Amino acid sequence: MVYHVEKIIRGKKYHYLIKNIRIDGKWKKFSFYIGKGEFSKAQIETLKKDYSKIIEKKVNRYLRSVDPLFTLLTEKQIKELENIRSIYVKTLRKIPAAAKRKYYEWFLSTFTYDTNAIEGSTLTLRETSMILFDKITPPGKTLREIYEVENHKKAFDYILNYKGNINKKFVCLIHKLLTHNILGKDSGVFRKVKVFIPGAEVIPPKPENVENEFKQLMDWYNKNKKKYHPIVVSSYIHTAFEGIHPFIDFNGRVGRLLLNFILLKNRFPAIDIKNKEKARYYDALQRALKGNLKPFVNLVIKYIKETKLIS
Repeated sequence: MVYHVEKIIRGKKYHYLIKNIRIDGKWKKFSFYIGKGEFSKAQIETLKKDYSKIIEKKVNRYLRSVDPLFTLLTEKQIKELENIRSIYVKTLRKIPAAAKRKYYEWFLSTFTYDTNAIEGSTLTLRETSMILFDKITPPGKTLREIYEVENHKKAFDYILNYKGNINKKFVCLIHKLLTHNILGKDSGVFRKVKVFIPGAEVIPPKPENVENEFKQLMDWYNKNKKKYHPIVVSSYIHTAFEGIHPFIDFNGRVGRLLLNFILLKNRFPAIDIKNKEKARYYDALQRALKGNLKPFVNLVIKYIKETKLIS
Protein backbone atom coordinates (compact mmCIF):
# COMPACT_ATOMS: atom_id res chain seq x y z
CA MET A 1 0.00 0.00 0.00
CA VAL A 2 1.19 3.50 -0.86
CA TYR A 3 1.20 6.07 1.94
CA HIS A 4 2.07 9.77 2.31
CA VAL A 5 5.02 11.21 4.23
CA GLU A 6 5.62 14.89 4.94
CA LYS A 7 9.17 16.11 5.64
CA ILE A 8 10.17 19.58 6.84
CA ILE A 9 13.54 20.68 5.48
CA ARG A 10 14.82 24.18 6.33
CA GLY A 11 11.32 25.21 7.26
CA LYS A 12 9.68 24.02 4.04
CA LYS A 13 7.31 21.09 3.64
CA TYR A 14 8.19 18.37 1.14
CA HIS A 15 5.84 15.55 0.28
CA TYR A 16 6.60 11.97 -0.70
CA LEU A 17 4.65 8.84 -1.47
CA ILE A 18 6.13 5.70 0.08
CA LYS A 19 5.72 2.00 -0.60
CA ASN A 20 7.42 -0.75 1.40
CA ILE A 21 7.88 -4.27 0.06
CA ARG A 22 9.30 -7.34 1.75
CA ILE A 23 12.11 -9.08 -0.16
CA ASP A 24 13.64 -12.25 1.29
CA GLY A 25 12.57 -11.33 4.81
CA LYS A 26 13.80 -7.73 4.63
CA TRP A 27 11.85 -4.53 4.01
CA LYS A 28 12.83 -2.16 1.22
CA LYS A 29 11.42 1.36 0.95
CA PHE A 30 10.52 3.07 -2.33
CA SER A 31 9.82 6.81 -2.27
CA PHE A 32 8.52 9.23 -4.87
CA TYR A 33 8.66 13.00 -4.53
CA ILE A 34 5.31 14.70 -5.32
CA GLY A 35 5.87 18.36 -4.41
CA LYS A 36 6.37 20.94 -1.68
CA GLY A 37 4.17 23.35 0.24
CA GLU A 38 0.73 22.90 1.78
CA PHE A 39 -1.40 20.00 0.53
CA SER A 40 -4.93 19.24 1.70
CA LYS A 41 -6.05 15.67 2.43
CA ALA A 42 -8.07 15.70 -0.78
CA GLN A 43 -5.02 16.75 -2.78
CA ILE A 44 -2.92 14.01 -1.20
CA GLU A 45 -5.53 11.37 -2.10
CA THR A 46 -5.64 12.64 -5.68
CA LEU A 47 -1.84 12.55 -5.93
CA LYS A 48 -1.77 9.01 -4.50
CA LYS A 49 -4.12 7.89 -7.27
CA ASP A 50 -2.19 9.78 -9.94
CA TYR A 51 1.24 8.52 -8.92
CA SER A 52 0.46 5.01 -7.68
CA LYS A 53 1.01 3.46 -11.12
CA ILE A 54 4.35 5.23 -11.47
CA ILE A 55 5.44 3.88 -8.09
CA GLU A 56 4.30 0.37 -9.03
CA LYS A 57 6.37 0.54 -12.20
CA LYS A 58 9.38 1.67 -10.17
CA VAL A 59 8.91 -1.26 -7.78
CA ASN A 60 8.41 -3.74 -10.63
CA ARG A 61 11.54 -2.54 -12.41
CA TYR A 62 13.54 -3.12 -9.27
CA LEU A 63 12.04 -6.56 -8.63
CA ARG A 64 12.72 -7.62 -12.20
CA SER A 65 16.35 -6.62 -11.75
CA VAL A 66 16.92 -8.73 -8.63
CA ASP A 67 14.60 -11.74 -9.02
CA PRO A 68 14.35 -13.80 -12.25
CA LEU A 69 10.84 -15.01 -11.40
CA PHE A 70 9.62 -11.42 -11.81
CA THR A 71 10.96 -11.39 -15.37
CA LEU A 72 8.78 -14.28 -16.55
CA LEU A 73 5.84 -12.01 -17.39
CA THR A 74 6.08 -8.81 -19.38
CA GLU A 75 3.99 -5.79 -18.40
CA LYS A 76 1.93 -6.40 -21.53
CA GLN A 77 1.25 -10.00 -20.51
CA ILE A 78 0.28 -8.96 -16.98
CA LYS A 79 -2.16 -6.42 -18.39
CA GLU A 80 -3.66 -9.01 -20.75
CA LEU A 81 -4.00 -11.54 -17.95
CA GLU A 82 -5.73 -9.05 -15.67
CA ASN A 83 -8.17 -8.28 -18.47
CA ILE A 84 -8.84 -12.00 -18.94
CA ARG A 85 -9.38 -12.46 -15.22
CA SER A 86 -11.84 -9.57 -15.14
CA ILE A 87 -13.81 -10.91 -18.12
CA TYR A 88 -13.85 -14.42 -16.67
CA VAL A 89 -15.16 -13.28 -13.28
CA LYS A 90 -17.84 -11.08 -14.88
CA THR A 91 -18.91 -13.86 -17.24
CA LEU A 92 -19.33 -16.34 -14.39
CA ARG A 93 -21.53 -13.85 -12.58
CA LYS A 94 -23.72 -13.14 -15.60
CA ILE A 95 -24.35 -16.50 -17.23
CA PRO A 96 -27.37 -18.52 -16.05
CA ALA A 97 -26.90 -21.65 -13.95
CA ALA A 98 -27.86 -23.94 -16.84
CA ALA A 99 -25.18 -22.44 -19.10
CA LYS A 100 -22.61 -22.65 -16.32
CA ARG A 101 -23.47 -26.33 -15.86
CA LYS A 102 -23.04 -27.00 -19.57
CA TYR A 103 -19.63 -25.33 -19.52
CA TYR A 104 -18.62 -27.43 -16.50
CA GLU A 105 -19.64 -30.64 -18.28
CA TRP A 106 -17.83 -29.61 -21.48
CA PHE A 107 -14.64 -28.61 -19.68
CA LEU A 108 -14.62 -31.64 -17.38
CA SER A 109 -15.04 -33.97 -20.36
CA THR A 110 -12.15 -32.42 -22.31
CA PHE A 111 -9.90 -32.02 -19.25
CA THR A 112 -10.52 -35.61 -18.11
CA TYR A 113 -9.96 -36.96 -21.62
CA ASP A 114 -6.70 -35.06 -22.16
CA THR A 115 -5.17 -35.57 -18.71
CA ASN A 116 -5.77 -39.35 -18.96
CA ALA A 117 -4.75 -39.56 -22.64
CA ILE A 118 -1.42 -37.91 -21.80
CA GLU A 119 -0.80 -40.85 -19.47
CA GLY A 120 -1.76 -43.50 -22.05
CA SER A 121 -5.55 -43.95 -21.81
CA THR A 122 -7.14 -45.19 -25.06
CA LEU A 123 -10.57 -43.69 -24.36
CA THR A 124 -11.81 -41.10 -26.85
CA LEU A 125 -13.29 -37.75 -25.87
CA ARG A 126 -16.79 -39.02 -26.69
CA GLU A 127 -16.29 -42.20 -24.65
CA THR A 128 -15.00 -40.13 -21.73
CA SER A 129 -18.12 -37.95 -21.84
CA MET A 130 -20.37 -41.03 -22.03
CA ILE A 131 -18.80 -42.46 -18.87
CA LEU A 132 -19.00 -39.14 -17.02
CA PHE A 133 -22.52 -38.00 -17.82
CA ASP A 134 -24.40 -40.81 -19.57
CA LYS A 135 -23.14 -43.57 -17.26
CA ILE A 136 -22.43 -45.72 -20.32
CA THR A 137 -19.41 -48.02 -20.34
CA PRO A 138 -17.81 -48.30 -23.80
CA PRO A 139 -17.07 -51.87 -24.95
CA GLY A 140 -13.52 -53.13 -25.16
CA LYS A 141 -12.07 -50.79 -22.54
CA THR A 142 -10.26 -51.82 -19.36
CA LEU A 143 -11.75 -51.39 -15.93
CA ARG A 144 -8.77 -49.21 -14.99
CA GLU A 145 -9.56 -46.75 -17.78
CA ILE A 146 -13.16 -46.51 -16.60
CA TYR A 147 -12.03 -45.87 -13.01
CA GLU A 148 -9.57 -43.22 -14.20
CA VAL A 149 -12.45 -41.22 -15.70
CA GLU A 150 -14.83 -41.62 -12.79
CA ASN A 151 -12.12 -40.88 -10.24
CA HIS A 152 -10.92 -37.77 -12.07
CA LYS A 153 -14.39 -36.25 -11.83
CA LYS A 154 -14.43 -36.85 -8.07
CA ALA A 155 -10.99 -35.27 -7.69
CA PHE A 156 -11.88 -32.28 -9.88
CA ASP A 157 -15.14 -31.70 -7.99
CA TYR A 158 -13.17 -31.87 -4.76
CA ILE A 159 -10.76 -29.09 -5.74
CA LEU A 160 -13.68 -26.98 -6.98
CA ASN A 161 -15.23 -27.06 -3.51
CA TYR A 162 -12.08 -27.05 -1.37
CA LYS A 163 -11.61 -23.74 0.47
CA GLY A 164 -8.41 -24.50 2.32
CA ASN A 165 -4.75 -24.25 1.41
CA ILE A 166 -2.38 -26.62 -0.34
CA ASN A 167 -0.71 -29.05 2.05
CA LYS A 168 0.28 -32.70 2.21
CA LYS A 169 -3.14 -33.87 3.39
CA PHE A 170 -4.85 -32.06 0.51
CA VAL A 171 -2.44 -33.45 -2.11
CA CYS A 172 -2.64 -37.00 -0.75
CA LEU A 173 -6.44 -36.87 -0.79
CA ILE A 174 -6.43 -35.77 -4.42
CA HIS A 175 -4.20 -38.75 -5.18
CA LYS A 176 -6.43 -41.08 -3.21
CA LEU A 177 -9.51 -39.91 -5.10
CA LEU A 178 -7.73 -40.33 -8.45
CA THR A 179 -6.41 -43.81 -7.69
CA HIS A 180 -9.38 -45.38 -5.88
CA ASN A 181 -9.69 -49.04 -6.94
CA ILE A 182 -6.47 -48.70 -8.95
CA LEU A 183 -3.34 -48.47 -6.75
CA GLY A 184 -4.43 -50.33 -3.64
CA LYS A 185 -2.11 -49.67 -0.66
CA ASP A 186 -0.16 -47.06 -2.65
CA SER A 187 -3.23 -44.87 -3.05
CA GLY A 188 -2.94 -41.54 -1.23
CA VAL A 189 0.52 -42.12 0.26
CA PHE A 190 4.00 -40.96 -0.73
CA ARG A 191 6.09 -43.56 -2.50
CA LYS A 192 8.49 -45.87 -0.71
CA VAL A 193 10.40 -46.85 -3.84
CA LYS A 194 12.60 -45.12 -6.39
CA VAL A 195 10.87 -44.00 -9.59
CA PHE A 196 11.97 -42.78 -13.00
CA ILE A 197 10.26 -40.51 -15.52
CA PRO A 198 10.44 -41.98 -19.05
CA GLY A 199 12.18 -39.59 -21.44
CA ALA A 200 13.24 -37.22 -18.66
CA GLU A 201 16.81 -36.27 -17.87
CA VAL A 202 15.99 -35.29 -14.29
CA ILE A 203 15.72 -38.18 -11.84
CA PRO A 204 13.23 -37.72 -8.95
CA PRO A 205 14.61 -37.80 -5.41
CA LYS A 206 15.12 -40.99 -3.46
CA PRO A 207 12.06 -42.11 -1.48
CA GLU A 208 13.67 -41.17 1.84
CA ASN A 209 14.03 -37.57 0.57
CA VAL A 210 10.52 -37.12 -0.84
CA GLU A 211 8.94 -35.94 2.40
CA ASN A 212 11.55 -33.23 2.96
CA GLU A 213 11.52 -32.01 -0.64
CA PHE A 214 7.75 -31.78 -0.63
CA LYS A 215 7.89 -29.83 2.64
CA GLN A 216 10.35 -27.41 1.07
CA LEU A 217 7.98 -26.95 -1.87
CA MET A 218 5.10 -26.18 0.49
CA ASP A 219 7.32 -23.72 2.38
CA TRP A 220 8.10 -22.00 -0.92
CA TYR A 221 4.41 -21.86 -1.80
CA ASN A 222 3.32 -20.39 1.54
CA LYS A 223 6.12 -17.83 1.42
CA ASN A 224 5.64 -16.77 -2.21
CA LYS A 225 2.01 -17.40 -3.21
CA LYS A 226 1.22 -13.69 -2.87
CA LYS A 227 4.64 -12.43 -3.88
CA TYR A 228 4.57 -13.67 -7.47
CA HIS A 229 1.86 -13.59 -10.12
CA PRO A 230 -0.55 -16.58 -9.87
CA ILE A 231 0.51 -17.79 -13.32
CA VAL A 232 4.12 -17.97 -12.13
CA VAL A 233 3.14 -19.63 -8.84
CA SER A 234 0.95 -22.27 -10.51
CA SER A 235 3.64 -23.01 -13.09
CA TYR A 236 6.36 -23.28 -10.44
CA ILE A 237 4.31 -25.57 -8.19
CA HIS A 238 3.29 -27.86 -11.04
CA THR A 239 6.77 -28.29 -12.47
CA ALA A 240 8.49 -28.63 -9.09
CA PHE A 241 5.87 -31.16 -7.99
CA GLU A 242 6.53 -33.23 -11.10
CA GLY A 243 10.24 -33.08 -10.33
CA ILE A 244 9.65 -34.51 -6.86
CA HIS A 245 7.25 -37.16 -8.21
CA PRO A 246 6.05 -37.98 -4.67
CA PHE A 247 3.69 -40.82 -5.67
CA ILE A 248 4.39 -44.14 -7.31
CA ASP A 249 2.00 -43.21 -10.16
CA PHE A 250 -0.54 -40.50 -11.18
CA ASN A 251 1.87 -37.64 -10.44
CA GLY A 252 1.05 -35.90 -13.72
CA ARG A 253 -2.69 -35.96 -13.08
CA VAL A 254 -2.27 -34.74 -9.49
CA GLY A 255 0.06 -31.99 -10.71
CA ARG A 256 -2.38 -30.76 -13.37
CA LEU A 257 -5.14 -30.60 -10.78
CA LEU A 258 -2.85 -28.61 -8.46
CA LEU A 259 -2.08 -26.20 -11.28
CA ASN A 260 -5.78 -25.65 -11.89
CA PHE A 261 -6.54 -25.33 -8.19
CA ILE A 262 -4.12 -22.39 -7.93
CA LEU A 263 -5.54 -20.78 -11.07
CA LEU A 264 -9.13 -21.11 -9.84
CA LYS A 265 -8.21 -19.92 -6.36
CA ASN A 266 -6.87 -16.74 -7.97
CA ARG A 267 -9.98 -16.29 -10.16
CA PHE A 268 -8.39 -17.46 -13.40
CA PRO A 269 -10.06 -20.10 -15.56
CA ALA A 270 -8.91 -23.70 -15.27
CA ILE A 271 -6.90 -24.91 -18.27
CA ASP A 272 -6.81 -28.15 -20.23
CA ILE A 273 -3.35 -29.18 -21.43
CA LYS A 274 -4.06 -30.99 -24.69
CA ASN A 275 -2.90 -34.53 -25.33
CA LYS A 276 -2.17 -33.59 -28.95
CA GLU A 277 0.31 -31.00 -27.61
CA LYS A 278 1.92 -33.19 -24.98
CA ALA A 279 5.30 -33.01 -26.71
CA ARG A 280 5.35 -29.24 -26.13
CA TYR A 281 4.07 -29.79 -22.57
CA TYR A 282 6.82 -32.32 -21.80
CA ASP A 283 9.46 -30.09 -23.35
CA ALA A 284 8.34 -27.09 -21.27
CA LEU A 285 8.28 -29.29 -18.17
CA GLN A 286 11.82 -30.52 -18.77
CA ARG A 287 13.09 -27.00 -19.37
CA ALA A 288 11.51 -25.90 -16.09
CA LEU A 289 13.17 -28.75 -14.20
CA LYS A 290 16.49 -27.54 -15.62
CA GLY A 291 15.83 -24.01 -14.37
CA ASN A 292 14.00 -22.29 -17.26
CA LEU A 293 10.36 -21.78 -16.26
CA LYS A 294 9.55 -19.34 -19.08
CA PRO A 295 8.34 -21.90 -21.70
CA PHE A 296 5.94 -23.45 -19.20
CA VAL A 297 4.61 -20.05 -18.15
CA ASN A 298 4.03 -19.21 -21.81
CA LEU A 299 2.19 -22.52 -22.27
CA VAL A 300 -0.14 -21.76 -19.37
CA ILE A 301 -0.82 -18.28 -20.77
CA LYS A 302 -1.60 -19.79 -24.18
CA TYR A 303 -4.23 -22.10 -22.68
CA ILE A 304 -5.73 -19.35 -20.55
CA LYS A 305 -6.15 -17.16 -23.64
CA GLU A 306 -7.91 -20.07 -25.39
CA THR A 307 -10.49 -20.49 -22.61
CA LYS A 308 -13.84 -20.87 -24.40
CA LEU A 309 -15.80 -19.06 -21.71
CA ILE A 310 -14.01 -15.79 -22.46
CA SER A 311 -13.31 -16.06 -26.20
